[in-house]
Amino acid sequence: MNKNPVAATVKTPAANFTGDVWLNPVFGGDGTSRLTVGLVRFTPGARTNWHRHANGQLLVCTDGVGLVSTRDRHTVVLRAGESVWTAAGEEHFHGGTQTNMMCHYAILDAAGAGEATTWLEPVTDEQYTAAHTAGQV
Repeated sequence: MNKNPVAATVKTPAANFTGDVWLNPVFGGDGTSRLTVGLVRFTPGARTNWHRHANGQLLVCTDGVGLVSTRDRHTVVLRAGESVWTAAGEEHFHGGTQTNMMCHYAILDAAGAGEATTWLEPVTDEQYTAAHTAGQV
């Protein structure tokens, strides 16, 4: 058993996010496991770019209200205590709502994946607004 120290909070790169998003890395693998976990905080209106994960991703909301939306506009409203799984290769984005912050654990398995996350273009304001409508926020 290994206890991991609390990692410093870092601002996420503007190349992959819109708005103010903060990350606390929790676990990044240990040589025998490629499990990756981060605690991510989105301010209202903040969101990821479109992206996909080679082995899927589990998001576990710890606080606030957020959105997870796919290219086909399937949108889930995520609240504290709820989780959502995005399947391997499924293009999606996630973030806070227009009026609420959201905090979640982002959990993925990078084993054998090469690039575990493939970052794509930013989510437009129109796409973000459409996700609110689709999710009935």
